[in-house]
Amino acid sequence: MSIIDKVIGAVTPPESDEARAEATAKARAAATPGDWLSLALEHHGQIRAAFEAARAASPGESRVAAMRALATVLNGHSLAEEVVLYPALAKVGEKAHAGMAYTEQTTAKMQMAELERIDPAGEAWGDKLEHIRGAVLHHMFEEEGSWFLELKEKAEDQDFLSRRFSEEYRRYVFGVAESPAAPAAENDLEEVGRNDAGPLQLGDQTRDEADRPAF
Repeated sequence: MSIIDKVIGAVTPPESDEARAEATAKARAAATPGDWLSLALEHHGQIRAAFEAARAASPGESRVAAMRALATVLNGHSLAEEVVLYPALAKVGEKAHAGMAYTEQTTAKMQMAELERIDPAGEAWGDKLEHIRGAVLHHMFEEEGSWFLELKEKAEDQDFLSRRFSEEYRRYVFGVAESPAAPAAENDLEEVGRNDAGPLQLGDQTRDEADRPAF
């Protein structure tokens, strides 16, 4: 177990599945169709599904493909948060929560970098994936249960946040900078799911050629 694994184990409370579901339901009740919060919750659903696909993947190349699919939505979502949502959270007076959010996501990126170097046919790969999954699920619980609700309540520039959050997600995942209408954004999320089995095209690059940190 690495030092990072030990840190995650020490600071991550084991909230129940029921508590996570309640937080998600609470956040959904605060969201409106097409806003940044609804898009973030859609991403969270995609991330949960991608983790389950990685957990179920057969040792070897299937795990590698599942990890790449996970990294695509995880990276796109987290980078959009770091560029748009966390600065806005700090701006409305929640600097401590914003700082914690950045720290947790940086830790997860380091973990994903370690996973990429572990033999996908070995038991250690599955163990590492579970460490990452636990940390990410807790991070999303914090966002859905309080952080994003604070931002939804306090930020005055909700339309701006929605547009910029969508732009940054699409910039990473699809190589498209323009902000789409809400239905298009939802279709894009479905497209990520259809690309689970192989490299995702990013303009003139494939996901294999693009930089793949994590979270």
